[in-house]
Amino acid sequence: MIWSMYKENRTSRTEFVPIRGLQYHVLRWGPDNSGPGHCPPLVLLHGWMDVAASYQFMVDALDEAFAAGRSIIAPDWRGFGQTDAGQTDNFWFPDYLADLDFLLDHCCPGQPVDLVGHSMGGNVAMIYAGVRPERIRRLVNLEGFGLAATRPSQAPGRYAQWMDELKSLHRGDSALKPYADVAGVAQRLMKTNPRLPPDKADWLAGRWASPDAAGQWKIRGHAGHKVTSAHIYRLDEMLEVYKRITAPLLSVQADSDSLTQWWKGSYTLDEYHERLKNVADARSAVIADAGHMLHHDQPEQLARLIEDFLA
Repeated sequence: MIWSMYKENRTSRTEFVPIRGLQYHVLRWGPDNSGPGHCPPLVLLHGWMDVAASYQFMVDALDEAFAAGRSIIAPDWRGFGQTDAGQTDNFWFPDYLADLDFLLDHCCPGQPVDLVGHSMGGNVAMIYAGVRPERIRRLVNLEGFGLAATRPSQAPGRYAQWMDELKSLHRGDSALKPYADVAGVAQRLMKTNPRLPPDKADWLAGRWASPDAAGQWKIRGHAGHKVTSAHIYRLDEMLEVYKRITAPLLSVQADSDSLTQWWKGSYTLDEYHERLKNVADARSAVIADAGHMLHHDQPEQLARLIEDFLA
């Protein structure tokens, strides 16, 4: 079967921003201008093993009146997409916060932004909004649920696991699987997300992976991202961060309940919504007929939610 490649409604521009010794790849839609008299910049943060271009379908679905005059910015996190990873062999969550802080200083100096994050990017957005509340005007969290609560007794084992996984990484045991061609990458994307249509899968594949010198297509993600964090997840610390969020929050989840699928009951949506009570101004919404990649599955539904909330 032959199908047409997805065609963008809004063309992005690419730039590289020097951030903390790395060349950060950033996509931009709309004008570059920001500041008084302009709409607040809309900053989009992608999730784990994803790329900034993942937001293209949602950006395309935004209403013309909403998007007019608005600068839209989406970075590739360090070690993802076209942003290099430096000399590291694993990744620390605080680095994402600092990278975002530097990026906003570069792109939107002194101006509050509307911040949207998906999955891992949603978790970054929540923490950043509590640490730098003055920088965020409105906050949208797309399935960034955080992690299950841990116990201090888990810390010794976690450190040992981290060291063991680093050794495995350096032996080459954790290398990401290559694909013979871009069609194989598209098939992988559709296997992971059965709702993703072939035209969008083909479009994403060419941005989610790239060919090496031998012609093998490799995912644009550093294998070090698979290494377990050395630190346990401190729920008490996270709730203190949530309490300091001053921006209105819209938490968006898919109706498929991916949280239950991942955690098998050890962390539930009810627990997540209980955590959100620590945010002063939080509301929730559900996207119908969508999985975890809801910005791929229902970009039009999501665009309408975001437009209404940011207005």
